[in-house]
Amino acid sequence: MNNRVYNGKRRREKMKNPTVESFTVETKTGMEPVLPGTVKLEMEGGVTGDFCVQWETITEEMYSTPGWHTIHGKIVESSFVNPLIEQRADPYILKHTDGYYYFTGSYPLYDRIVLRRAKTIEGLRTAEETVIWRKHESGIMSEHIWAPEIHFIDGKWYMYFAAGDQEDIWAIRPYVLECSDANPLEGEWVEKGAINTDFQSFSLDATTFEHHGDRYLVWAQKVNNDTISNLYIAKMKNPWTIVGPQVLLATPEFEWEQQGFHVNEGPAFLERNGKVFIAYSASATDDRYAMGLLSAESDSDLLKKESWYKEKEPVFQSSEVTGEYGPGHNSFVVDDKGIDFIVYHARPYKHITGNPLYDHNRHARVQQLFWEKDGKPYFGIPGQKVTLPTDTVQARLYVR
Repeated sequence: MNNRVYNGKRRREKMKNPTVESFTVETKTGMEPVLPGTVKLEMEGGVTGDFCVQWETITEEMYSTPGWHTIHGKIVESSFVNPLIEQRADPYILKHTDGYYYFTGSYPLYDRIVLRRAKTIEGLRTAEETVIWRKHESGIMSEHIWAPEIHFIDGKWYMYFAAGDQEDIWAIRPYVLECSDANPLEGEWVEKGAINTDFQSFSLDATTFEHHGDRYLVWAQKVNNDTISNLYIAKMKNPWTIVGPQVLLATPEFEWEQQGFHVNEGPAFLERNGKVFIAYSASATDDRYAMGLLSAESDSDLLKKESWYKEKEPVFQSSEVTGEYGPGHNSFVVDDKGIDFIVYHARPYKHITGNPLYDHNRHARVQQLFWEKDGKPYFGIPGQKVTLPTDTVQARLYVR
């Protein structure tokens, strides 16, 4: 059976027939109750997701009268009009404590790093875009400026990105920029240089995260004469320097990871439900591009390969039904209601002429992330829509 068709069907079926969790709210007589801004929907197979709810107006008479009352509300779809931003592959959104969402991604000319910010995820669509750094005229960092990620670490901004050399455009390595200003769109970015991996080969898609007081780097590294792209993990002593062993995390071992090229790349970190996850992308960057998932227990040793479990099948892949192809190189973000979203790129068509890396219609998209019973993220299919319950939500209010 074709895995791609099978998996797509399986995921669509899990998004059927959502039901709303039941709950009660208590308050003292005369005190207006605080109702939750979101409710949890459960779908077939036990997949759950949080959705916003609009409650009816609660009258003073209601919460001034002791006893049980029923409050009605309406589920509001947690979705965006996609694409969010066109021609921005490898999209990365950071929610910062200053109240802004920051967006960056690969610019089509591969010659600069751009950044925009807004108070909401939706606001990023029309936010002014600033060029914070341009490629060198020659030498290192002069070609293929790819996959920037912005992080805020110890009071400073850092931009991780990959770049080639004009003398060898495929001599791609990971680099870091630093900015000490409060507003990274207006501040000065300083080059901290290349990350000190143990390899002298094609390397890109570096991402960083902190876990239990330690900072880690995960990146894609080509080995075997640049024929296989693996994922490696290491600890860091500062935001641009690896320290200690550099451990093989994942290699493209399954057939779906070997379509066109043997690739594991584009790692993205997420921690929930007592587990840590790394989503990644695999295969050629055409319609065969798909996403996989690694998971480990939160208290495990992340530098031990045996701590990680790798899903045998893709978790996110092209969909003929929705017309989104080659989804991948994602990041994760939480909106202002606390709802989890996946940020990814995909093309609106399947067939490509020439090298897909130079087909620039990989558009940035945002889609809600759901959860399995075992605590793992459930991605569904790109461009999916959840059929929301037509019945109103009911909350039981007890006034004591």
